[in-house]
Amino acid sequence: MYTLGSLVIALLQVQDEAFSPPGSFDVVSLIRDTTPINQAVLVLLVLFSVASWAIILQKHVAFKASERDTHRFLDVFRKSAKFSEVQAVCPSVPATPLVGVFQAGYAEMNAQFRVTGAHNPAAGAGTTHQGPVAARPILKSLDGVDRALIRAATNEVSKLEKRMAFLATTASVTPFIGLFGTVVGIMIAFQRIGATGSTNLAVVAPGISEALIATALGLFAAIPATVFYNHFTHRVKEFAAAMDDFALEFLNIAERNFT
Repeated sequence: MYTLGSLVIALLQVQDEAFSPPGSFDVVSLIRDTTPINQAVLVLLVLFSVASWAIILQKHVAFKASERDTHRFLDVFRKSAKFSEVQAVCPSVPATPLVGVFQAGYAEMNAQFRVTGAHNPAAGAGTTHQGPVAARPILKSLDGVDRALIRAATNEVSKLEKRMAFLATTASVTPFIGLFGTVVGIMIAFQRIGATGSTNLAVVAPGISEALIATALGLFAAIPATVFYNHFTHRVKEFAAAMDDFALEFLNIAERNFT
């Protein structure tokens, strides 16, 4: 932690020397001169901020890929004449959560057909559109397929929500961590005032400035985490709604062709 804190201060020092005009507000000096407790608080807030931004970028890329693959999968699903054709396309669209839902329903149908000794839909009976079929297999339990779809959708939602809890934690905890650093800094500032016996601004201002840096950094970590957590939560709800609609569409096709 001490090494990381030194690295952060060094980077800030380089930036300060390169871009700060003479006599400007020197954040680096304030961080360097603050107490070890405040430095530890600042390092912790930096770690929270870096981790949350890494999650934000990863989720943004993952959700973009999921949206793209979802459109491709639905296009193939609605144009295919057999479930086996859709199954063959699944490896090419791994990012969409609909693949997991479809494969769960397809596996449950195959399992029921094996139990009843019916023809496997992968061989051609599993059409996604109505049409004349010479001898079609019959599902033993449509409710069983429904349960498999629901279970798979729940699992896919859990995957989409992975690591989002850290964003919620960052949004709720970092302001309080920053406030803790500020309180400690103000206490130390008052101790300095008592030791010097002076309330001169030159004595009070540096300690208050050191204390408020922790609050500022806490808000810097919390605000993006809050915004993107709400954004990603909304995206997960959209994917969940798409999976529900797909499950209903899958069940309608199965009911028309296999019951």
